[in-house]
Amino acid sequence: MTDLDVRTLRDAYDNQIRPEIPDPLPAGVTVERDGPLVRVVGLDQRGFLTYRDLGGLAGAELDALIARQVAYFRERGEAVEWKVNGHDQPADLPDRLRAAGFVPEERETVVVGPVAALAAALPVLPDGVRLLEVTSRADLGRIAAMEEQVWQSDRSHLVTGLAKEIEADPQSITIVVAEAGGEVVSAGWVRYPRGNGFATLWGGSTLAQWRRKGIYRALVAYRARLAEARGRTLLQVDCSEDSRPILERLGLVSVTTTTPYVYTP
Repeated sequence: MTDLDVRTLRDAYDNQIRPEIPDPLPAGVTVERDGPLVRVVGLDQRGFLTYRDLGGLAGAELDALIARQVAYFRERGEAVEWKVNGHDQPADLPDRLRAAGFVPEERETVVVGPVAALAAALPVLPDGVRLLEVTSRADLGRIAAMEEQVWQSDRSHLVTGLAKEIEADPQSITIVVAEAGGEVVSAGWVRYPRGNGFATLWGGSTLAQWRRKGIYRALVAYRARLAEARGRTLLQVDCSEDSRPILERLGLVSVTTTTPYVYTP
């Protein structure tokens, strides 16, 4: 993989995925623009700030843009996430966010690659494990309960957020669970953004006792086949350090990093 290849994939990510705006908008979700910045409110337990780039803003102008977001969400009494990519400019953006009260959460790696190779992989599951596509709130609740075991934190917002997306457009997302003995042991979903060649993978949490058994890899391959069936040619994932080596072995390429900076009033 050459630097040119990485740059080409990163450009595709920037031009086709960013800004990350739900389309169609689920009920109760609003999108507002403030210069180059897009505010998404009502989708999750906190607001979300996204952009293609910051249009060259720097110094005092950038500080003023950040301050307006702080004032907006402080008035709402609501937390907000500003998603910073590793190649975003200006380079001092993270410092300016921290100075305004934003706190960085765990950094992830953005990987991008062709759908075809992953779709061709044969999912191999442990005995007694099966993959199911689900849509009901009851199944979304089971996913949230599994994730709460994994992360030891409240995941109830997943039920509301995913249900809103399904209601807005059932064809825009597919949710897949790995089930063993009636228990959800892993889950992931794939989104099909409108107007481009990408599919994006999300979730992928697995109960500790079911890790290193090929379930995550099988979930990736299954969702890649769903993406290929819809004519998508590229996959994108924001992945943890645990998932990154698996995805790279499957042919995805690290193109940048992403760090959530969160302001909480």
